Parts: sequence; C-alpha cells; structure tokens
Amino acid sequence: MPITANDVSPEEWRLRQELAACYRLFVRFGWTDLIFTHLTARLPDNPAHYLINPYGLLFTEITAGNLLKVTLDGVVLAGDFPYNDAGHAIHAAVLRARPDVNCVLHSHTRAGMAVSCMQDGLLPFSQQAGEIHHLVCYHDYDVASADDNHDECERLGRDMGQQWLMIMRNHGLLSAGRTIAEAFYHLYVLENACKVQVDVMASGANLVYPKAEALEKLAAYTGPHASGPTDTVTLCWQALIRQLDKQQPDYLD
Repeated sequence: MPITANDVSPEEWRLRQELAACYRLFVRFGWTDLIFTHLTARLPDNPAHYLINPYGLLFTEITAGNLLKVTLDGVVLAGDFPYNDAGHAIHAAVLRARPDVNCVLHSHTRAGMAVSCMQDGLLPFSQQAGEIHHLVCYHDYDVASADDNHDECERLGRDMGQQWLMIMRNHGLLSAGRTIAEAFYHLYVLENACKVQVDVMASGANLVYPKAEALEKLAAYTGPHASGPTDTVTLCWQALIRQLDKQQPDYLD
C-alpha cells in the first residue's frame, strides 16, 4: 500500500512530493535510463534517513507515496519495494560525507557519459559550462557493488569534497544540492554543457575558448550562495512545478 500524508509528518510529505516531481522531470528532459539511476533526498526531521525510488519502477511511475524511506545504513523503514544496492551505496556515501547536502541526483545520459569518457573532462566552451565549471569534481571508475563497496564509497565521498557536481568517469553525472531545486538546476546546466561539448567536438570546427577573466566573472555571478540557493534556482523550479501540476498531477499522490 502506498504511504499517505496521514502516515508521515507534513515536512516529509512535502519532501516526498518534491522528489517525486524531480523523477517526473527527469523523464521530461530525457535523463532516464530504464529503471536505473537514482534521485535521493535527506529527511528534514532525521538526517540519517533519506528517500529513494523503489527498484523496478519506471520514473513515470514514481509518486510521493511509493518512495522508500531508508537509513544511511540501508534499513528500509517504509515502502513495499527493495532499493538498488549500488544506488544506495553511491547516494549514502555522498550524504554521509556531506552533512550540508540534502539531495543527490545521478544520471546516465548519453552526453554525460560521453564527457565522462573524455580525458580532459568538461571544457569551458559554452556559457553554461563556464557557469558550473568551477563546481565540478571527478571520480575514477570502480564498481559500487552490494558485496564489497566500503572502500569505493569512502573514495567517492572524499572525491566529492566540497563540490556540487561530479563527473563519474566512464559512468555518468552526479549533482548535489542543499535543496532538490538546487541539485536539479546544477544538473540541468551540466547536462546542457555536456551536450554542447559533444556537438562541438564532433563538428571538427576550430574551437574558441572564452577569456579566463570572463569565466571568473561568470562563476562569481552564477555560483551558489553561502546563504542558500539563488533566486534563479528558485524561480526555475517553481516554473517547472507549475507546469508539472497541470500536466501530471498524479505525482503528488
């Protein structure tokens, strides 16, 4: 049976609805990979608990009521489905390492995986790449398995450091945020930057790079504020939610 608003605190129910919205937005933007990849959010009333998708459901099926509540140690507290072991390992590692992070998003998009296979990683070709280039870190590929993932998870947390975006080499992209909206916005910008990079490099054209001082100004203007998500992040997220409420309101259930 799905969880209802009567089963949890008002804060948890609002978080469930917001995370379910994020799953639906992944579908809209073409960021899904069948039943794979995961989006998680830390519970406001207990930082050792988080929400994750039930393993086996498509992102179009995710609702507020069928999200799982899991401890960072992997104990399912609420929900009728199992979770994906590798997904839990990756997300719990970041949430453990970064108490300031409340949302972690992971994708296997074509452009993101393509850039993850490039030795130089993300290049500052475009304005969007310049906007988040200074927020990106890298993690060399290894398998986060269910049987033996302790060392890999510790390394993942160390590699994340204090950054907000990670390119997992030969794997995909990862975004962290203090809110779901912030993590989504960061990933949106990184994904677009990866798409542009793949297109530009495939074109064979001579490349033009922005001036270093211009990139520094851009980073200072668009970077995360210490006080919280920027107004741009909030406005974009509110607009997306308004559209989703009109077109797919069942995510709220």
